[in-house]
Amino acid sequence: MRFRIGEKEYRGESAVEVIHALQRDLLHDQRLTVRDFLLWSMSELSDRIPLRELDVSDKLSNETLALNYLYLRDEYGTGELSDS
Repeated sequence: MRFRIGEKEYRGESAVEVIHALQRDLLHDQRLTVRDFLLWSMSELSDRIPLRELDVSDKLSNETLALNYLYLRDEYGTGELSDS
């Protein structure tokens, strides 16, 4: 799986791995849970993606949540997701 933001590309075998790579790059190795990182990231993108678009319910697995986040960013034009 690949996710591109501008010229920067993040890769992983799963959406969570892509999120971890993105987190390392954006937060310089600061550790957050997947949910906390996605909430932080969505707040940073609030002028382009409404926070209500991402369900961070505890009922969702981290993988589902991470994939939904990547799909949202792709849909709103703040990144490009590909599965190859």
